[in-house]
Amino acid sequence: MGQVFGCVQVDQSSVAIKEVFGKFDDVLEPGCHCVPRCLGSRVAGALSLRVKQLDVRCETKTKDNVFVTVVASVQYRALAEKAEDAYYKLSNTRAQIQSYVFDVIRASVPKMELDATFEQKNEIAKAVEEELEKAMSAYGYEIVQTLIVDIEPDEHVKRAMNEINAAARLRVAANEKAEAEKILQIKRAEGDAESKYLAGLGVARQRQAIVDGLRDSVLAFSENVPGTTSKDIMDMVLITQYFDTMKEIGASSKSNAVFIPHGPGAVNDVASQIRDGLLQGNATVS
Repeated sequence: MGQVFGCVQVDQSSVAIKEVFGKFDDVLEPGCHCVPRCLGSRVAGALSLRVKQLDVRCETKTKDNVFVTVVASVQYRALAEKAEDAYYKLSNTRAQIQSYVFDVIRASVPKMELDATFEQKNEIAKAVEEELEKAMSAYGYEIVQTLIVDIEPDEHVKRAMNEINAAARLRVAANEKAEAEKILQIKRAEGDAESKYLAGLGVARQRQAIVDGLRDSVLAFSENVPGTTSKDIMDMVLITQYFDTMKEIGASSKSNAVFIPHGPGAVNDVASQIRDGLLQGNATVS
């Protein structure tokens, strides 16, 4: 705003307050105006119509006795049609707004617990805006918007909240891990049972094949060697199986020394012992 030879320039988004002999006379809009000082006219000051922002930090206590710092951001501007009130009625606009913000926040937050304060910060901002709008409109100001930009609990409380959250997440992770281990054990048991079932089928088929082979051998031997009985053939088969077993034991690297009878007469004793052992085993099972 400039003044040369009684002419005054008012910048855009501003208004000027004109006085005559110290009394309010008019509000000058943006542009060039004639203000003759010789007639007692003068420009008392300028008033910006741009939106301004005031950040207010307010410390208060919640319902559950936790101290928090609430940061409110108030956006306001002077009204051109009420420029007289905005210029003359308030000497410190920012201090006035700050007082109302303190009053509303310290009346609202103590009614809420800490978690509810975070959840209902929009309601707090709305309450502050309504109170400011009602109070500041009488002074020629408009409250454009009020925001609660931050709620800062005490550092110890913040650390405790983080620890509670971390513990809850660890508990969920432990439950998931235990469930995964349970599934693995079930699947492992199912696989082991299936493996044993298949192994049992294999052993049964092996024994069936052995029985079928022995039967065929006995029948073929009886047909090719006249005069032999089934008992003679089974004795020979048992002896053959016995020596095959001894051979496998001797070929194993982990086997210990095994003493068996030797000599021609021992063959009959071995057959008798095997046959008697089988008969005793069948009698015990029966």
